Amino acid sequence: MPTRIVFPILGLAVAAAILGMFLFATRDSHIEIKGEILKVRTHSAEENACVAILDFRFVNPAKYPFQVRSIDVTAELPDGKKAEGMVIADSDAKRYLENYPAMGQKYNDSLLIRERIAPKKSLDKMVMARFEVPESVLQARKGLRIRVEEVDGAVSEIVENTGK
Repeated sequence: MPTRIVFPILGLAVAAAILGMFLFATRDSHIEIKGEILKVRTHSAEENACVAILDFRFVNPAKYPFQVRSIDVTAELPDGKKAEGMVIADSDAKRYLENYPAMGQKYNDSLLIRERIAPKKSLDKMVMARFEVPESVLQARKGLRIRVEEVDGAVSEIVENTGK
């Protein structure tokens, strides 16, 4: 085989090997959380407003801690429009569940702003949000989405699998 062909092929093989080693070495460095929404409970707060309690499980697969900067909850309604939920503080969520025992107990701690999720750690958490739509509309939703932003700007989303 002529050397004109061998050296470029050998160079490409070495470059591919170096790239593969780099990708393998940095596989745990991407800051994100991955998870799933396990249970959603809804309650009519007013005629045109309701509350949703989302219990979810997630993991921080990185080798670095994930510190929460912000939490947003959105619902995709039956007509395809998006409804932004107002996240309710943990102390208010506790009080709400005490006042409405039919909603069930508070199974998990709330995910909090500035909370640090340790590397390789898996947790069960909850978030409560108020939506300015009737409960019947929220119950007929196409899905819910929890958007969690990390202090350095990385964004992760946990999406409800409704099968719709």
